[in-house]
Amino acid sequence: MTNSAAPVPTTAGDDEDRPVETAAHRKLLYATLPGCWGALLFACLSFTPSLLPRGGLLQGMICGITAAIGYGLGVFAAFVWRAFADRGPRRPRRVSWYVFLITGAVLFAGAFSAGQYWQHEIRALMGVSEYTIALVVLSPVVAAVMFCLLLAVGRGVRGLYHWLAAQLERWIGHRAATVVGWVAVVGLVYTVVSGVLLGGLVGIANKAFSVRDTMTPEGIQQPVTSLRSGGPESVVPWDSLGWQGRSFIGSGPSTEDITRFAARPALEPIRTYAGLASFDDSESRAAAAVEDLRRAGGFQRENLLVVTTTGSGWVDPALVDSFEYLTGGDAATVAIQYSYLPSWISYLVDQSKARQAGRDLFDAVYDVWSKLPQGNRPRLFVAGESLGAFGGETAFSGEHDLRNRTAGTLFAGPPNFNTLFREFSDRRDPDSLEIEPVYKNGRTVRFTNDPQDRIPPTDRPWDGTRVLYLMHPSDPIVWWSPNLIFDQPDWIGQPPGRDVLEDMVWMPFVTFWQITADLPFSTGVPAGHGHKYTTEYVDGWNVVMQPAGVTSEQLTALRAIIEAGG
Repeated sequence: MTNSAAPVPTTAGDDEDRPVETAAHRKLLYATLPGCWGALLFACLSFTPSLLPRGGLLQGMICGITAAIGYGLGVFAAFVWRAFADRGPRRPRRVSWYVFLITGAVLFAGAFSAGQYWQHEIRALMGVSEYTIALVVLSPVVAAVMFCLLLAVGRGVRGLYHWLAAQLERWIGHRAATVVGWVAVVGLVYTVVSGVLLGGLVGIANKAFSVRDTMTPEGIQQPVTSLRSGGPESVVPWDSLGWQGRSFIGSGPSTEDITRFAARPALEPIRTYAGLASFDDSESRAAAAVEDLRRAGGFQRENLLVVTTTGSGWVDPALVDSFEYLTGGDAATVAIQYSYLPSWISYLVDQSKARQAGRDLFDAVYDVWSKLPQGNRPRLFVAGESLGAFGGETAFSGEHDLRNRTAGTLFAGPPNFNTLFREFSDRRDPDSLEIEPVYKNGRTVRFTNDPQDRIPPTDRPWDGTRVLYLMHPSDPIVWWSPNLIFDQPDWIGQPPGRDVLEDMVWMPFVTFWQITADLPFSTGVPAGHGHKYTTEYVDGWNVVMQPAGVTSEQLTALRAIIEAGG
């Protein structure tokens, strides 16, 4: 077989792989042999395991995308080889196609079978029982459709380039027309994808979710207590809180629930919140939420929690409920909304809003808190999950700032691009693993996959303020990064976590797309895996706050309460 390409029996080949006189007759979909070998290799590699179990439909899409990448790389490799060999393309012999088809069928069948075994092992690790065999059988068809679609799009873009270059040659030289044509087409594609497609989709999503934000979840009622935003005497109207804000304010453990758990009289927790409709900008929303917190007596409570929400304004009930149970209700929590969009979209387009909201809210709280007499200040805690962890971090400059301005911090599922998270992880102590790093002997900041277990380093003191990051080894939000395209991260080369297969390996391009595909499904797994944090908050808060008199039996009971939904 040669590295040059020729059309399969019923199609035409690439420009580089065909004589000039037939290039005008090429079709939209055709195949070159080097491209097909690249597509086959990458398609087989797509069945290797990633962080989460994959259904047949998702596996088919990943296979098609990676095969298209492999095809492009195969064509490019052949082009480079011919350039060094200083020869033109040659039509492959018919036997070369037969070898490819037979070898491809064998390799693809083997990779498909191995992939099913790996998926079975991942499901077993996570306790996932859902498995639709019909979609698994259809996954090669889905892959073929996705591959052909991407190939057609690529050929369409290249056809546009050829047309534009030909037009430009009427006024400028061939080489200049080639360069200008490519630059123009790349710019056009970027504009269409980032501006028209992405911007349009985000606009549609924003309108759809803004309508939902005017509704109230079933079973949620306007509070009759002045200890909640939207209730009597509140400075934030109930109708302005949004879907997630009303859910947060209208739920949570009652005084009776906390009393029953603590076996002693409890207080009713305070919760304040400001939605997007409450005020026009982040600073005003933060000021209103803090004013409502002051009005309700939040600064007179023993414990004060500042939460940065996720994209749509969601506050994880497990995070706040655990905090309120463990403090005996002597707690106040404040949060604000910064977007209508759900987290997976906000993750891409609303990072700046999360950053601003996290900084504005903490600064507004801290401004009031710091002016109180030292003996009358509540213990000040900070928390956030996912994009909320990102926003919560932005109020602080580093380890010492967290230590000096808070009584404790709990972040769960921090995105890989978090500034402080990356600093702590990248500068971890030698010999500590990336999935559970040790930073400066764990004097302030620590990381854990399971807060029920002892948190490393177990032989070092952890005095004063405690900052704890919860992160599952299988959480794609924590591990996804554009760097996966070309660089192998430490966590893949090191011993895997408790719910990640040892067979997972890093491959250029392939691993990036696999983990990218895991992102939208990161919460569609049982609790304790992926991006689903629930009972971890019980033990996480117990470690950070160190509440007096809480027994192991009570912690077990509280885990059951939180797992059942509070």
